[in-house]
Amino acid sequence: MTLGDAKVGTTVVVTKIEGDSAFKRRIMDMGITKGSELFIRKVAPLGDPVEITVRGYELTVRKADAQCVEVK
Repeated sequence: MTLGDAKVGTTVVVTKIEGDSAFKRRIMDMGITKGSELFIRKVAPLGDPVEITVRGYELTVRKADAQCVEVK
């Protein structure tokens, strides 16, 4: 399952980040690293973007970027 597929109100754990090295670095700089817990707060009405809570702060991620983060 990917971060983009996760339901609102659930907590997920990151298992893998896909993409090239520059993309992975940008995602990891936001605090989304392997093993981190993410709480899905909201999804915009049209499905993009996704608002999550990671490491105690709120973060908004585009749906395309969320599809590259595998979670369980």
